Amino acid sequence: MTGPTELGEFLRIRRSALQPEDVGLQNYGVRRVPGLRREELAMLAGVSMTYYTRLEQGLSANASPSVLEAITRALQLNEAERAHLLDLATPTRPTRRASTKPDRARPGTLRLITSMSNLPAIVLGRRSEVLAWNALGHKLVGSHLDFESPQSTLDRPNLTRMLFLDAHTRELCARWGEEATRAVSSLRLLAGRLDDDQQLISLVGELTVKSAEFAGLWAKHPVAICLEGLKYFQHPIVGSLELHFEVLTTPDDSGHRILIYTPEPGSSSAAALQLLQSAPAWS
Repeated sequence: MTGPTELGEFLRIRRSALQPEDVGLQNYGVRRVPGLRREELAMLAGVSMTYYTRLEQGLSANASPSVLEAITRALQLNEAERAHLLDLATPTRPTRRASTKPDRARPGTLRLITSMSNLPAIVLGRRSEVLAWNALGHKLVGSHLDFESPQSTLDRPNLTRMLFLDAHTRELCARWGEEATRAVSSLRLLAGRLDDDQQLISLVGELTVKSAEFAGLWAKHPVAICLEGLKYFQHPIVGSLELHFEVLTTPDDSGHRILIYTPEPGSSSAAALQLLQSAPAWS
């Protein structure tokens, strides 16, 4: 999902988010469109107006690393946005032929999350599809679904799809807007790294058509690396939970990640999680 169009869109959106005063320039007169003008951004980056315009219009490829770093500084990009810019500006690489085997969690990974019986744990594929969950992870985010549903490779749960299209998941997220922005930001970062990934293209297309909220967020092109943080739940059985999350990446090239939730020791969330562990799954 990379290419000149995506690169140009990202540059335009980030340029429009900057005001002249943000970069030490004088603002003269009324601007027809918000943000910096192309010539201002080109001046800040030390490149010609013509070159930058061609880059933003998708007419120039193979920008040098030094030019991309200059544009990064001019746009005041953070580390995640910088990495995304480099991904988008990198010429399309030959992709490996997709495996015909269904994607499944490794047996060792399954043993690991099963042994963590007192913490919710979920194994995710590249596109946030659920490959497996332990009993507590299932009770926390998916007990309205069959426990074995991740084994169905044709319609396995996907946390991003559930967030936007599943009513139960929307009610479960106490800060849905915050969670939605985080999910789209992660998906955008992934889209910059995967070339012509048909499953990802299909997921984005489905969510864009079925969810106006997703389409609006996707158009803003947010980018973020989300490896840790806090998630807030309003669970139908145990009520409010505030849980830290950590995302661990497996050392192979599968793209699998393990999502683990932990409460603060001695907190009400820890007590609620313990109660959930002993509670039956709802349906």
